[in-house]
Amino acid sequence: MHVARLSLHDFRSYPEVEIVLEPGPTAFIGANGQGKTNLVEAVDYLSRLDSHRVSSDTPLVRAGTDRAVVRAEVVRGDRTALLELEITPGRANRARVNRAALPRTRDLVGVLRTVTFSPEDLALVKGDPSDRRRFLDGLLVLRTPRLAGVKADYERVLRQRNTLLKSARAGRFSNRQVDLSTLDIWDDKLATLGGELVAARIALLHDLAPFLVDSYRTVATEAAADRRDVTALYRASTPADDESPAGVREALLAGMEERRRDELDRAVTLVGPHRDEVELAIGTLPAKGYASHGESWSLALALRLASFTLLRDDDGDDPVLILDDVFAELDQGRREQLAELVGDAEQVLVTAAVAEDVPKALAGQRFDVHGGQVTGA
Repeated sequence: MHVARLSLHDFRSYPEVEIVLEPGPTAFIGANGQGKTNLVEAVDYLSRLDSHRVSSDTPLVRAGTDRAVVRAEVVRGDRTALLELEITPGRANRARVNRAALPRTRDLVGVLRTVTFSPEDLALVKGDPSDRRRFLDGLLVLRTPRLAGVKADYERVLRQRNTLLKSARAGRFSNRQVDLSTLDIWDDKLATLGGELVAARIALLHDLAPFLVDSYRTVATEAAADRRDVTALYRASTPADDESPAGVREALLAGMEERRRDELDRAVTLVGPHRDEVELAIGTLPAKGYASHGESWSLALALRLASFTLLRDDDGDDPVLILDDVFAELDQGRREQLAELVGDAEQVLVTAAVAEDVPKALAGQRFDVHGGQVTGA
């Protein structure tokens, strides 16, 4: 799989830009703030409907305009598909494939698959549990696109349940009676969707585990004694003996019943996959708080490389690999190792401030990016 053509209209800093891309490595070279990351972000957003840089759509639309359009020709085997996404903050985005409108924007997820490694990925090791959940869910929907709907439905139910809990607490302080009869309905919906989401996360970590171990052993450049096995374990806030969707559902229902008083007091849902953690460890110690800076980088990189290998292993097709400004953060040894590991990928998109940061093993097509202009080198 590779992107053959990328076209942007009012996306980030670009009024208009169109680029013809080739398989193999492509480097976008430019100083900070010139727009090189915007190009690869657009490709990644088409894949996941999510940005590795921001949490909302508003910054994706050029200042002073109402909407942005991202188009890409994607080649998979002997077939070419035209993907189009219209981004309109405050309104529903719209997606098309080969000019035909999709019933739901999220149906675009997974048509193009990407794996992106960026400096922000250090948060996968050092950041909050939400960073690791976001990583896991992003990989989950690329691998099984229908789960994008499960996740969206879960988040909708969670918001509605929290609204009811807040109304109940407000009513207690104002001596106003609030009807809680619907809370059991929201409990059931939350537990059903949460059970499916948690079971899928656990299965994904199980499948990812051997690739993560292999990737970390390859990229770790510390002394041999420090190249310990790494693990990624799912730590549910409400553990279930039976980790099937039905088993997790029952555990969540029991957990909500047990914590009902606490939830009413705090006006927030305290049970569910939105409170779970992915515990990363190197050897016997948790990575967060114990891993060195070098080990943390190695583990973050290993998570992305393991994701790439898992997606490739699923159906034999390479995702598009995006390396966004990572070489400046890596020492020379890790640069060369990374370049060797990904050199055989179908397409690798690289951004760098200076050409010298890009390893020779990734020499290929090159564009210079300056002042919002993209030119072939």
